[in-house]
Amino acid sequence: MYYFIINPCSGSGRGRKVWNKVERYLLPRGVEYRVFLTERPGQATEFAQQLTRGSRDPRLIVVVGGDGTVNEVVDGICFGGAVTLGYIPVGVKGDLARSLKLSRSPLRNMKKILHPKYYKLVDYGVVTYGDEAVRHRRFMVSAGIGLNGAVCQSLLNMRSARLWRYLALKRLPNCLCETAQYVKARPAKGYILLDGEKRVEFNNIYQVAVQNHSFEGGGYRIAPGADCSDGRLEVCVLSNASKLQALGVLTRAWQKRSYNKGMRIYSCREARIHMERPMAVHVDGECCSSQSDLEVRCIERALRMIV
Repeated sequence: MYYFIINPCSGSGRGRKVWNKVERYLLPRGVEYRVFLTERPGQATEFAQQLTRGSRDPRLIVVVGGDGTVNEVVDGICFGGAVTLGYIPVGVKGDLARSLKLSRSPLRNMKKILHPKYYKLVDYGVVTYGDEAVRHRRFMVSAGIGLNGAVCQSLLNMRSARLWRYLALKRLPNCLCETAQYVKARPAKGYILLDGEKRVEFNNIYQVAVQNHSFEGGGYRIAPGADCSDGRLEVCVLSNASKLQALGVLTRAWQKRSYNKGMRIYSCREARIHMERPMAVHVDGECCSSQSDLEVRCIERALRMIV
């Protein structure tokens, strides 16, 4: 049995078109499956909980959507029994699909899921935040605080984003939000504590990205050396004396350089991040409230994926 969790609104409505194409492929082949269509944010988490809570039987869940939909599903999985995840990417950004080198063809990905040759045990991260009510949130690709969180927050609040994507100008909303937030960005003092031992302080932090995969933000290669199966996270700190220097680092990340001078990268199993003032936080592109303290840890090789 295949369980499909589908975000029809992903990719400005392309999720429904992709699913229709996949279903037309499945029907004549007699594949047994169930479909769960999301209608609101957070519902993919509920579906994943419903499918896995209290179950000892193996579950094969196929996500049709973007990075945010995968994030919700992983956040909801109860790991009592064996869970295998398949992914048919739809969204605009596609950082997870890019890191896993998945095809852009939905049918090619579906064929791979029906007849898998390769599985990969992958890590996921957990972010803990909040003062009075402590919250935990899983992530597959990345979590961050500062400029990257502000861009995600601005993009989700941008009313015209869907229109630009409908007009096939998918990158324009991202570029507008990135430019606006870069202009408004103010660095802050802070520190990171790595594995409870090594403390590193900074005076001018623009953002901290905690990476389980190489890419974030729709194609920025923030952590070239990230490996999603090594039980470690890459903590990438953008801290520069001038905004122009910070722009140079981001430009090199956009050019997908294998080495980015100016980006300070630390490998660890867990990290604590402290900023002198609250800054915007994102988890796989989904916004959380502004925070000044985050704790992040890696859960090693806990999820099996078809790749």
